[in-house]
Amino acid sequence: LGQEFHGWGTTLGEEVQRIAEVRQFLHEINLGATAIGTMVTAAPGYPELATRYLSELTGAEFILAGDLIEATSDTGAYVLLSGVLKRTSSKLTKICNDIRLLASGPRCGFNEIHLPQMQPGSSIMPGKVNPVIPEVVNQTSFLVIGLDLTVTLAASAGQLQLNVMEPVITYALFTSISTMENAVNSLNVNCIQGITANAEHTRDMVLNSLGIITVLKPSLGYKQCAEIAREGYETGKSLHDIVVHERQLMTQHHWDEVFSFENLISPKFAQ
Repeated sequence: LGQEFHGWGTTLGEEVQRIAEVRQFLHEINLGATAIGTMVTAAPGYPELATRYLSELTGAEFILAGDLIEATSDTGAYVLLSGVLKRTSSKLTKICNDIRLLASGPRCGFNEIHLPQMQPGSSIMPGKVNPVIPEVVNQTSFLVIGLDLTVTLAASAGQLQLNVMEPVITYALFTSISTMENAVNSLNVNCIQGITANAEHTRDMVLNSLGIITVLKPSLGYKQCAEIAREGYETGKSLHDIVVHERQLMTQHHWDEVFSFENLISPKFAQ
């Protein structure tokens, strides 16, 4: 379970890096290029001066685009940013779907983890508690993914030296950023920090699984493992009973060594 959560942390860490990288593309501006980038009616040196003053006022290092005509109509940086937000949203959706599955139950689901209860229960079914925070994040992610399409279409709708669709691009991006920020903060504070593991139940599910026969494949061979798994499936017997007690293919000590927690997450003693 720790490895699973660590994997989620790694994949979101990648998104933090991607967002930091794409921010750099927003620092190239065409301020002072006037209508279509020709600097008509602007005093010589005005774009450079305006860019320098903007950097001083904001504390961000802006640079003047090398081709002001291209920069005036191009909105590619916004498409890139929106695309990264969409990618982040797709990953958040996957993680929240996993959390909802792992918390499903308690009797007719996975029931591997417990989420903090954010509500007294279902409005229909007494005692039922819904994973409302992951569900909120899912809905936010769907919104961001939809707004990415808006940005894409608006960016492609520019004509010649202008793109009059920039207002909806701005609206879509700010909406995506603000709603995602709120959703992620809520997920962290109201869900992730309060998750606990149902350790006893998950241990039972592992040891009662037929899938763990895979760990014995190096020592018992594929064919024999397949036969043991089928016997367990057809008879309802545990793999432990078949391997250790009935067929006596392993000693209890060897079984305990192979199916220790440490070996299951980092196999070393399968031979």
